[in-house]
Amino acid sequence: MSFNESNTVEQMILDAALKDLWSAAASEPRWEYVPGPQLPRQIGDVMVESWVREALLQLNPEIAAQPDRADEVIYNLRACILSVQADGLVRANENFMAWVRGDKTMPFGPNGEHVSVRLVDFAQPIENRLTICNQWTYRAGAVEKRFDVVYVINGLPLVIGEAKTPTRSAVTWFDGAFQVNEIYEKQMPAMFVPNVFSFATEGRLFRYGSIRMPIDMWGPWRDEENQEEGQLHHVKASVKSMLRPEVVLNILPNFTLFATDKKHRRIKLICRYQQYFTTNQIVDRVVKGYPKKGLIWHFQGSGKSLLMVFAAQKLRMHPKLLNPTVMIVVDRIDLDTQITATFNATDVPNMVGVATRQELQTLLGQDVRKVLITTIHKFGEASGKLNERSNIIVMVDEAHRTQEGDLGRKMREALPNAFLFGLTGTPINRADRNTYWAFGADEDEKGYMSRYSFQDSIRDKATLPLHFEAPEVRLKIDKAAIDEAYKQITGNLSEQDRDDLAKRAAKIQAPRRRTMLRIG
Repeated sequence: MSFNESNTVEQMILDAALKDLWSAAASEPRWEYVPGPQLPRQIGDVMVESWVREALLQLNPEIAAQPDRADEVIYNLRACILSVQADGLVRANENFMAWVRGDKTMPFGPNGEHVSVRLVDFAQPIENRLTICNQWTYRAGAVEKRFDVVYVINGLPLVIGEAKTPTRSAVTWFDGAFQVNEIYEKQMPAMFVPNVFSFATEGRLFRYGSIRMPIDMWGPWRDEENQEEGQLHHVKASVKSMLRPEVVLNILPNFTLFATDKKHRRIKLICRYQQYFTTNQIVDRVVKGYPKKGLIWHFQGSGKSLLMVFAAQKLRMHPKLLNPTVMIVVDRIDLDTQITATFNATDVPNMVGVATRQELQTLLGQDVRKVLITTIHKFGEASGKLNERSNIIVMVDEAHRTQEGDLGRKMREALPNAFLFGLTGTPINRADRNTYWAFGADEDEKGYMSRYSFQDSIRDKATLPLHFEAPEVRLKIDKAAIDEAYKQITGNLSEQDRDDLAKRAAKIQAPRRRTMLRIG
């Protein structure tokens, strides 16, 4: 038997999804396998429309009351898919994701009132039709392609995986990612309009990315139990961790963003694994109500700004938190920071920049429920309690600097019942008691709720290593010219005196100079 991608890597991906099928509890969501050719769809269909209709009837009482309304929704979904030709893939995907997240409405309520349309049950993943298939064939015009693995939820192909052969050392995950990014997405973009993310593996490394994301930005997926990579069982562990139904249905609404880059282009962003797990730690801690703080050390360049965006959005949308206030505190004199720029670029709703102490006091006094961005110095200027509500969550950038002027204690006095999470790109010295007092929880090992070190960041290529090379200095010494100049300067001396002077000059030590190189 010859080994190839379909009977090794592709089969491993299917096994990872299905192996625990019988051991899983009945209340746990799990994938059901259906071979691609057996799906109830035509070769030119992006969606399994009969399953989409089934989900619409199940999740929407207004549609169940008049089943023909499902056809109206499906018509709109088809229009989204067709719009990719005019609007481009990112815009079409953004519009389609609004439908999937339940942000779109239709006039199906009493007296024609608009009500939200639900395509997916995010609260109870087990209530969805969860399907994994292989060899999904799709035809667009004269072009026909076959996708190795597709994860389908309620008839929507949300995740696409490309498996490459493990028997050729020259073939890597990059070849699979290139096939997705540069061939499939360009030749048949309609297939990727419902896409949340794609992944590629050759059985050694696992990498994932969102639509139109440059391949060098595709990242690995790790968890506490799975840190190593390089072998087939490491890839299987990543697949089993990331591609669980509940994780996919967590990433879709909470960990994908659409932003405008510096060239005014629309782009799609997806979380890295450290942002996913740390955001969930923050949310879990707030929902449970204890501990009321946490210190997060993620090395510089590893995406702390996006981590704050993901956390702020998930906290704001969480039903158990009763419309909380989320505060982002920066360490600058003004609000012109990368964090503010990231929040603006990702169009975070209900965001307010708070530039003055009076404005901060007014907004907190009025019990405003929004995302507030302010500077740490506003707390240094404040006195007394500003708000005693418990569903205020504060995330402080460069938390180690709050020790200056005891700003951490000032913040706790102003918001006595708030949750305080400190983020830093610099490891905190144990002697820094103020930072640990303000943000470190006794329950956290070594004082940190989450750590993503310099070594982690370099390993994952979230931060690029710095290489220093000493330049070669080439000096050309014209000995004859120097001797002639020396002779002219010492022309009044005898030859013996000139020789003595030269010997004494050679013994004079050059002054020592100390050079310091600081990186950071």
